[in-house]
Amino acid sequence: MHAITRSGWVEVIAGCMFAGKTEELLRRLRRAEIAGQAVAVFKPATDDRYGEATVGSHNGRQWDAHVVDPEDGVAGIPEYLNGEQVVAIDEANFFPQELIGVCEGLASDGRRVIVSGTDQTFRGEPFEPLPQLLALAEYVDKLQAICSVCGEPASRTQRLVGGEPAHVDDPTILVGAEESYEARCRNCHTLRGE
Repeated sequence: MHAITRSGWVEVIAGCMFAGKTEELLRRLRRAEIAGQAVAVFKPATDDRYGEATVGSHNGRQWDAHVVDPEDGVAGIPEYLNGEQVVAIDEANFFPQELIGVCEGLASDGRRVIVSGTDQTFRGEPFEPLPQLLALAEYVDKLQAICSVCGEPASRTQRLVGGEPAHVDDPTILVGAEESYEARCRNCHTLRGE
């Protein structure tokens, strides 16, 4: 809570896959805990890569989380809270637009809301609801990875199917990690069917 206005706020950690978004989220949660702040963490049921009720990073760090059904459980996030001052939501790109109102309500209630997620689809298009959360947030960090092809800073997520770039018409959401995705710079990012 801001000391003078006694208000909450929204922080967004965005970027492509392998940029360290969840690692940064976990770092902020560790610092909040050290400061004696109660923390509640939420993740979509869609993402079970690091355990069913765990938020995890590619380097193995984890945190217990409440699992939320992205389609009908978003509005219920405030009901899980029991006085926690810090509310974290990982993989926001798997949630519907309704997440925006939930985050705004939590911040208006005096809470620090930390949201992380991929801001672009594998096509390089805005990945809702992240763009709107980026616009509404008080604090924004856009992280980059390293391009797996040329080594330059990467801001895009390359989906691979059988080792080849995905087709532009493939479904937007496919939960995966190194087996399905690479970080790429603008120049090295490609799609089949364009």
